[in-house]
Amino acid sequence: MTLSDKLRAGKKPNSPWGHSIAHDDRFSLKLPWKETFTFGYHESSPDSVVPFFESTLGMDFEPAGKVHQKYCEEMKRLALSITEVLAISLGLDRSYYREFFEDGCSIMRCNSYPPCQEPSLVLGTGPHCDPAALTILHQDQVEGLEVFVNDKWYKVRPRTHALVINIGDTFTALTNGRYKSCPHRAVVNRHRERRSLTIFLCPREARVIAPEVPGFFTWSDLLRFTQKHYRADQSTLPKFKGWLLSLQDRNLDC
Repeated sequence: MTLSDKLRAGKKPNSPWGHSIAHDDRFSLKLPWKETFTFGYHESSPDSVVPFFESTLGMDFEPAGKVHQKYCEEMKRLALSITEVLAISLGLDRSYYREFFEDGCSIMRCNSYPPCQEPSLVLGTGPHCDPAALTILHQDQVEGLEVFVNDKWYKVRPRTHALVINIGDTFTALTNGRYKSCPHRAVVNRHRERRSLTIFLCPREARVIAPEVPGFFTWSDLLRFTQKHYRADQSTLPKFKGWLLSLQDRNLDC
């Protein structure tokens, strides 16, 4: 995209959709170094991606919209298949989680991490766990993704024709912690741009999630919390629990 395209497609206030430049995020320790383009996909309106590309970027981007729409369709199909495997692993009916997520809105994000001559001073994306249920990541051949295991960061080396699957906070809550969300980050390269495509599997906004901790909530509650009140990180669920309790206390005082 040209600079004028990026400006035209810029995120509107209180909206997760559109283009975002490197320094919009709220990390305090290191400067974020990335650009993103984010949009939603819902099977009940399967043609929504192309109109979004046309309305935000112009009619010349209709072919790109069709490609991304097809990608969303295939990744949603894959994500629902993965939920069947996860359900079986927990001794549940294989359709248990598929039915929970199949009417939800997936989120797609295109990430670009420009090269930086001082990579020690920046992070492409800071340490965090994804708020969604599942993340499907397709990365190019430039290293950058790292996961946090046993108090140490490990590189996830790109593999041709392979996808990276992450468990997110929503699935952690759904399983009462039996499946753990995966802390990860993206570091930048000194010489080469890194690009990735990310699909987040999410339930319907009004869908009630009722784990033991932090208590029942809807996906829209968690989405609002991470969009407006707290940048998703490795402590999102505990912080979210505190936020929910504060809302409940406030309602009791009314």
